[in-house]
Amino acid sequence: MAITPEDVAHTAKLARLELTDEEIARFGRELARITEYMAQLSEAITGDESTEPVLPLIKDAEALRDDVVIPSFDQQAAVSQAPDSKDGFFRVPKVIG
Repeated sequence: MAITPEDVAHTAKLARLELTDEEIARFGRELARITEYMAQLSEAITGDESTEPVLPLIKDAEALRDDVVIPSFDQQAAVSQAPDSKDGFFRVPKVIG
């Protein structure tokens, strides 16, 4: 599928980005290369019985460890190390206006 300048401009608009004509052309080329590579990956042989898995598969639940609760910081100890806290919570500067 070809990536048109209109596709790039539309995607930029959805992302609320302002792009120059040069950037639209450059990103169009880059997106075309990415989609070509993804097409190559989709053609790769996967799941074939002759292909060995990279990682061994866990065949039974006995191979999994039990969940064990271990001691950790309590809330008061964690918050006591914070530069600013209130009512047991960390206070941080507002980042969204």
